[in-house]
Amino acid sequence: MKIKLRFADNREKEISDLSELKKQLKKNGAIAVRLDSGLKDLDSIKEITLQASVEAITFDSIDGREIYRHSTSHVMAHAVKELFPAAKLAIGPATEEGFYYDFDIDRPFTLEDLNTIEKKMTEIIKKDNQFIRKTIPKKDAIDLFKKMGEDYKVELLAEIADEDVSIYEEGGFVDLCRGPHVPSTGAIKAFKLLSIAGAYWRGDEKKKMLQRIYGTSFSNEKDLKKYLDFLEEVKKRDHRKLGKELDLFSISEDIGPGLILWHPNGAIIRKTIEDFWMDEHLKADYKILYSPHIAKLNLWQKSGHLDFYRENMYSPMEIEGIEYELKPMNCPFHISVYKNSLRSYREFPIRYAELGTVYRYERSGVLHGLLRVRGFTQDDAHIFCREDQIEDEILNILDFTLFILKTFGFDSYDIYLSTRPEKYVGTLENWERATSALKQALEKKGLSYEIDPGEGVFYGPKIDIKIRDSLNRAWQCSTIQVDFNNPERFDITYRGSDGKGHRPIMIHRALMGSLERFFGVLIEHYAGIFPLWLAPVQIRILTIAERHSDYASEIAKVLKGEGFRVETDLENEKIGHKIRETTIRKVPYLVIIGDKEIAEGKLAVRKRSGENIGPFTTNEFIGIIKSEVDSKQ
Repeated sequence: MKIKLRFADNREKEISDLSELKKQLKKNGAIAVRLDSGLKDLDSIKEITLQASVEAITFDSIDGREIYRHSTSHVMAHAVKELFPAAKLAIGPATEEGFYYDFDIDRPFTLEDLNTIEKKMTEIIKKDNQFIRKTIPKKDAIDLFKKMGEDYKVELLAEIADEDVSIYEEGGFVDLCRGPHVPSTGAIKAFKLLSIAGAYWRGDEKKKMLQRIYGTSFSNEKDLKKYLDFLEEVKKRDHRKLGKELDLFSISEDIGPGLILWHPNGAIIRKTIEDFWMDEHLKADYKILYSPHIAKLNLWQKSGHLDFYRENMYSPMEIEGIEYELKPMNCPFHISVYKNSLRSYREFPIRYAELGTVYRYERSGVLHGLLRVRGFTQDDAHIFCREDQIEDEILNILDFTLFILKTFGFDSYDIYLSTRPEKYVGTLENWERATSALKQALEKKGLSYEIDPGEGVFYGPKIDIKIRDSLNRAWQCSTIQVDFNNPERFDITYRGSDGKGHRPIMIHRALMGSLERFFGVLIEHYAGIFPLWLAPVQIRILTIAERHSDYASEIAKVLKGEGFRVETDLENEKIGHKIRETTIRKVPYLVIIGDKEIAEGKLAVRKRSGENIGPFTTNEFIGIIKSEVDSKQ
């Protein structure tokens, strides 16, 4: 017998007997193996009889973490069934950062329940129960789970085409599962249950609401603590929490979920973002458009949205016997502007840009502050060009995108090339040409990317850029899409140098994506501590006593005249209290005015970090902050 064993670090070793293989796997922390036929339980190595290739799967790999965490979800389900025997099991998959399990139970779980479940899980783990895989006929499995009263498992089994299915047992607890799992419950070294949420069965809001318990697990307590500390930092940065504390935005039940009210502090940041966006687009030879919020329904039929996007659109409204629709996209409007004139090849490329508000029907269960909403503004643009201009335009867009992202403090990102989905329009030839154009541009820029198969939009392939924030979390914002299809659907043409009509290529792109989502990401990226150029209030002037108010007001007037966002605090309060209040509001600069400042004609300046700088004359201070605003640091 010859066995080739590959370790997690890609080292390889040839082994001649199973006992040595088991020893090596245990020594290297394997929790499962990959055989020629795929991922298997560690115990499956006893089935090896001929020459085989075995890969050790450890927690440090993506597959290993999924196996480990899915095994932890089984232990949690076991604990729940022991504590709440009437609870019915639904599904319990691993997630990117942990796991969850859905239960049908006659009352909501409480935080106290989580503590009790954790204790029971610890007992099960200490028993070191072996995970035992059994393959049985599907009909026997259905009988078994019917007898156990596990209706959801029976429903899942009915949809499995195979005649045989696998179940796992540990310590008397049985669950339907493909596996693999860790060898025994004792392999789970560190875990934590995190939260409770409601979840519809199969994600269908017409079906029963179940109780979902989220948790996570790691191979050691140190890494678990590090992750829990990370979650605490995430909570501190939550844009919904900071949005309220800094008075940036709100969502009113009177108006409706997923619809954002921008408060003055948030609105001034939005204006700053929009002004920067507008200025840079004009410099880059884009033409600015504005378009209506509704259009005739047949426009969306022509664009293909009714066929491919209907579930994300709202019900039509009738106006004078004609059906209209809230716009989910801006592209058909930009096409209409293009078609308003005869076009020549000499005009190309034509670049239209719009901060266009669109409306998407998102289920209430997925709405999340600014990050998932029903009405949002896209920094949208559509470029019409000749086929020979595609690559140059994509290169320009990539440069423009990375410049915009860097200006807002995002230097790290992941790039994906999303290819043709199952449902699509257009010819395979056009899809291949569009995909090739995107790929060539990425490679010409020397940008690393991954293929995201089948994730293109129905009308064309795309490049997606996922920015990474200060906590290294990925956020989807920027996208570039090549579209051969809408020009065909809307029959748009241009007159070429040969005097004949030709079909232009259309490129869709968004640099920030949704302004609402981008703002939510910015809040969490900066933890509400915005750089000076974005801060809603840039300077706050604090007086030590009432007699300093007139001088403070004069300074405020001068600073406002220079274009800075300034507030004054002239209240008869102690200066320490004023400083604390201003620091809580995360204002970048505090200017303190007292007798000395008035006598010397200078300003005592303090940064929000607590660092005292200066003193400065008013003109010196203006020079310092102008330089900081202009550099956008």
